[in-house]
Amino acid sequence: MKLSIERAALLKAVSQAQSVVERRNTIPILANVLIEATGNDVMFRATDLDIEVVDKAPAMVERAGATTVSAVTLHEIVRKLPDGAMVTLSDDGTAGRLMVQAGRSNFNLATLPKEDFPVMASSEYSSNFSAPAPVLRRLFDKSKFAISTEETRYYLNGVYMHVADGDEGRALRCVATDGHRLARIDAPLPEGAEAMPGVIVPRKTVGELRKLLDDDDMEIAVSVSETKVRFATPQITLTSKVIDGTFPDYSRVIPQNNTRRLEVDAAEFAKAVDRVATVSSERSRAVKLSLDEDRLILSVNAPDSGAADEELAVAYSDEHLEIGFNAKYLLEIASQVDRENAVFMFNSSGDPTLMREGNDLSAVYVVMPMRV
Repeated sequence: MKLSIERAALLKAVSQAQSVVERRNTIPILANVLIEATGNDVMFRATDLDIEVVDKAPAMVERAGATTVSAVTLHEIVRKLPDGAMVTLSDDGTAGRLMVQAGRSNFNLATLPKEDFPVMASSEYSSNFSAPAPVLRRLFDKSKFAISTEETRYYLNGVYMHVADGDEGRALRCVATDGHRLARIDAPLPEGAEAMPGVIVPRKTVGELRKLLDDDDMEIAVSVSETKVRFATPQITLTSKVIDGTFPDYSRVIPQNNTRRLEVDAAEFAKAVDRVATVSSERSRAVKLSLDEDRLILSVNAPDSGAADEELAVAYSDEHLEIGFNAKYLLEIASQVDRENAVFMFNSSGDPTLMREGNDLSAVYVVMPMRV
């Protein structure tokens, strides 16, 4: 195999591949990236057995072929090469070495046989559709903060992507919850997605997927089966197993009849929460909200370190209410708001609170209160 490729194209392809590779693994081949050169393209394939990413880049291929080399080492080398460099990759199959040359730099890397590299079995996808990158980015970005990190409740360790009845008809919906907070985000249902099975996309996949969704003009081809999900652009294909479990009935925890309505400037609210939480002890980080007519007082009382309070002008016309929340949860939810105002709907100090972005019903957040 012998090929020449521009540093920028190589770096982009290899960085996507190396981030999938697990740093600590007992199977040496899983630390490697499979490089396959054919025609005018080179493919970089990496896997951790749960996720597989294939990145295609244009290259001048002199001799077609394939080999595998350490993904992290190759990424580090390419990262340190000068901008605009032309990089030549050539391997001598008999010696088990890959030569990397750029300008006056020469590297000689150990390889492993390409036959040992595990390729994820392709599955029959029952549903295929495409969606614009900004739509998928919004669905996953706004829901991923609520993914649970508890390994015992493994079925909550991802984002539940499914078809649901939204406020404006059928919707593609993403939901995540860890039992303390919940995010439910809707987007118009893309054509061809009606029969999609509901799947739980794992946390690591959600993180890797984010890199595909940066280009606003990109259409992402999405394929879903009971066991796998695939996201593809013309250059990159990300395939992942889905979490084998049943996502709980989240609709039961979304309060329907919270009547006390608070409207507040989302950015001001987030900054104020952040300021008063500075004095609280890291463990509980409880912030108390005291609500009166058009007035909100945020306060923290940490006996061992101090106290703080801040007053905000808000729109609120119900009776007096005092309710406490974990500061981190409040901040994470407030930071999701793209619109100017956040609307909180309360019932009582012991009931879950609902939050929306202004009048937009396509994004709904729920947060459980704390005793303060």
